Amino acid sequence: MIYSQTYLNVADNTGAQKVMCIKILGNNRKCAKIGDVLIGVVKKCLVNSTIKRSQIIKAVVVRTKCGVNRLNGMKIKFDENAVVLLGTENNPKGTRIFGPIPRELKSYNFLKIISLAKTII
Repeated sequence: MIYSQTYLNVADNTGAQKVMCIKILGNNRKCAKIGDVLIGVVKKCLVNSTIKRSQIIKAVVVRTKCGVNRLNGMKIKFDENAVVLLGTENNPKGTRIFGPIPRELKSYNFLKIISLAKTII
């Protein structure tokens, strides 16, 4: 589960490396899971990137350590908490997505992120 003040890795090529969660969007939600949109602040980034440190961004959670239960009884967990930065109309800002992406994002209408990912679990 992702709470406020949680640090997350960035899984795209925008230049940001670490993001801290500020607020989880939704109806008074306290924790985020895979597919939820959050507002965060960039804590660590590359020097020559368009994303700057302390910039406020929107992001979608793509990997959590807690995992996700599927209907067939399988539970999928990841080694890290990761997000993909969002631009306008919930499209990703980056052009490449690193690491595995769960197929549950398809049900949340993040089809562009699914199409950019190399491995879908």
